[in-house]
Amino acid sequence: MKRAGSAPEQSTMHIGAVAERAGMSLRSLRHYDEVGLLTPSGRSAGGFRLYTDDDVERLMLIRRMKPLGFSLDAMRELLELTDHLASGSDTEAQRRLEEFIADAESRREELARTLEMADEFIERLHGQSAQRS
Repeated sequence: MKRAGSAPEQSTMHIGAVAERAGMSLRSLRHYDEVGLLTPSGRSAGGFRLYTDDDVERLMLIRRMKPLGFSLDAMRELLELTDHLASGSDTEAQRRLEEFIADAESRREELARTLEMADEFIERLHGQSAQRS
C-alpha cells in the first residue's frame, strides 16, 4: 500500500534502521508487509526491503493505532482514507476520517479510565502494605 504522490527521489533505509527508529521488531515490519499494510517503497539489488521517510510516517501512524486496539483492517482502511484525502477533498472521506477521530478519542478515554483504576488499585495495595509494616 503506497501513499499517493510520494517522491521517488527520497533516501531509503533498510528494515533494521526502520525497526530501530520506530522501536518495533523486524518481525512486525515483515508482517505488515505480508498483510499489505506497509509495503516498502523498494528493494535493494539483494532483495532487501527499502523504506523512505514517508513509509516510516505510515508506520508511526500504524504504531499509534495499535495500543488503541484498532484491527489490521481498520488500520488499512485509515491508511487508504488518508491516501485518498491527500489526493483531494471528498466529503464522504472526510466524514469517515471524523468517525475514526471520534473512535480514537473514545478508545483513549477508556484507556485513561483503565489507567485511573490501575493507579487506584496500586494505591490501595500500598496502603495495605503500609498497614502491615
